[in-house]
Amino acid sequence: MRRGIDGLSALAESVIKEAPGSGAIFGFRGKRADRIKLLWWDGQGFCLFYKVLERGYFPWPTAKDGVAHLTQAQLSMLVEGIDWR
Repeated sequence: MRRGIDGLSALAESVIKEAPGSGAIFGFRGKRADRIKLLWWDGQGFCLFYKVLERGYFPWPTAKDGVAHLTQAQLSMLVEGIDWR
């Protein structure tokens, strides 16, 4: 989880094949699954949200071609560490 805004936006563009400024929220999880970063463009600049759980891990959706589409409710549960799968 060393990448910052520039590295994550480049990763989103190369792997996910979507422009980082598209308005989508891009999620990244660390190897230990206890930390996530969310990257999005708010119209004026990039925002980066970073969360580390004290215990437990973040559930991660199954991705097709590197992309998982989440509803707003699923994203909220993901950030809270709730397994909705």
